[in-house]
Amino acid sequence: MAAIDCGTNSVRLLISDISDDSGMSDVTRQMRVVRLGEGVDQTGRLAPAAIERTRVALADYAKDIAQAGVDAARMVATSASRDAENAADFRAMVFDTLGFAPEVITGDEEARLSFAGAVRGLTAEAPFLVVDIGGGSTEFVVGSPSTGNDQVDAAISVDIGCVRMTERHLRADPPTPDQVAAAEADITAAVDRALAAVDGTRARTLVGLAGSVTTVAALALGLPEYDPTRIHHARITAADVAKVTAGLLAETAAKRLEHPVMHPGRADVIGAGALILRIIVERSGADSVIASESDILDGIALSLA
Repeated sequence: MAAIDCGTNSVRLLISDISDDSGMSDVTRQMRVVRLGEGVDQTGRLAPAAIERTRVALADYAKDIAQAGVDAARMVATSASRDAENAADFRAMVFDTLGFAPEVITGDEEARLSFAGAVRGLTAEAPFLVVDIGGGSTEFVVGSPSTGNDQVDAAISVDIGCVRMTERHLRADPPTPDQVAAAEADITAAVDRALAAVDGTRARTLVGLAGSVTTVAALALGLPEYDPTRIHHARITAADVAKVTAGLLAETAAKRLEHPVMHPGRADVIGAGALILRIIVERSGADSVIASESDILDGIALSLA
């Protein structure tokens, strides 16, 4: 099965073998930072250069998919391509490049796919609050693996993400205290609205997905290099999330690049992503967050099976 997740900041590929006997086994998992949603919050349109960066990445993925001889493939496009006035241009490019059209899914469907991927193999106390911090939006999902209904009780997507909040508020390098305060107010209002909508404070375990969360986890763990096996299902305390966030917001993008776990395409927006995570931890009342390397990609692959 081939799954592609195209978000605001990155486009990712997962090719996996799925069987009743052995479960799910990765063949390849790749990520390219293409910043498809660059400027969408201000212009309402996908920039031609951003569409071209995405096309180049998808062309490489198409070769990998062909070589793997997959039985089925699905591409999901999320926040940026939902918001853009010229989303039809993006969809046409994808069809020309991959040979099949992307599904520009709703925030609710994005949340359900993220939840399905996140809870795979997770042993923790339910119900779970799963938060997927993307570039343009953040999904909040509450559920338990035993409840049925795709394991989801309630879900909502809100327009806060690391790229959107950076472009809207954190424009200085490093951001000023006033910029951080404005971002905090914006994020807190959205988080409180989301938690109320899904009754998030009743959850017993907070699970965080996507690059902002896993990067914060890697920094909190003090890893000498990015190691998904160490990060997956690591539990990070609220105090450590706050400490890492404060450090990132005080650094320039160039200084952040000195961290050995930092992806070059994330350095300029990780401060906003960490801030979103910190506020979610605080407002949900959680004393820790479990970082997961399994996310919407795994959910897309499972949906094909």
